[in-house]
Amino acid sequence: MRPSGVTLYEVGPRDGLQAETEIVSAADKIALIDRLSQTGLQHIEAASFVSAKWVPQMADAAEVMAGIARRHGVSYPVLTPNLQGYEAARDAGAATVAIFGAASETFSRRNINCSIGESLERFRFVTESAARDGLKVRGYVSCIVGCPYEGRIAPEAVVPVAQKMLDLGCYEISLGDTIGVATPGDIRRLLDMVLKFIPTGRIALHCHDTYGQALANILTALDYGIAVFDASVGGLGGCPYAPGASGNVATEDVLYMLDGMGIETGVDLDAVIDTAWFISGVLGRAPRSKVARAMRSSGS
Repeated sequence: MRPSGVTLYEVGPRDGLQAETEIVSAADKIALIDRLSQTGLQHIEAASFVSAKWVPQMADAAEVMAGIARRHGVSYPVLTPNLQGYEAARDAGAATVAIFGAASETFSRRNINCSIGESLERFRFVTESAARDGLKVRGYVSCIVGCPYEGRIAPEAVVPVAQKMLDLGCYEISLGDTIGVATPGDIRRLLDMVLKFIPTGRIALHCHDTYGQALANILTALDYGIAVFDASVGGLGGCPYAPGASGNVATEDVLYMLDGMGIETGVDLDAVIDTAWFISGVLGRAPRSKVARAMRSSGS
């Protein structure tokens, strides 16, 4: 049964900008987050506390967290791959952190330089520290359908990783179609398996639009009762495994569809579109979002 209301989890300032080739200044990141804070979004992923050597786009995470105007009722989660990152995030005032694993063994080794099992043990230090400090933890599982190294990923490979993250203390698991190869059939098969073991209310979906399937996949997940979806303003972020292809699904594209279905989000579409044009202007291009471009050209 489709939910009557949906939560959009904005990942543009972190996952989006992290995947852009151009480095955006801390001032522009702060302006982006502050604009998003005025749209009605309740969750805005603000930064990633990772090595600046490997992810230079996120080198100013602490500066960004210190500079944003935090709005009551809005959370500003950050990504923390290890205990060092967690401690830096906590000291920067984060109230929610996120850990990220993968359903693909090869992707895990290539992305975070350890096996799936080793990554989960590393995360234990983060989740135990967060529990002591009173911080919430969200979990990401990458490559839920396909992997750039292993090809297709079976739904059975996703379940134990997601379950382990819940056991570690994550309040929610975001299932990520990292390379955007999933079709509605894949999402059905995945959710048929995952929801046997994990309650619907603990699952979010993170779709990439590499093959233009993201909205269809979200629509499929809605029919399973999934009510939290990650999205990126302006479609920020590319797909590093498919050069030139789009990456994250655009927040305004998802919002336009949900508005048309009468599904409540509490988010102002016009304000999101204005924000998409702002950050795309910083990057020197138009938004990747079809809705942002169509509504600007039509004068809506």
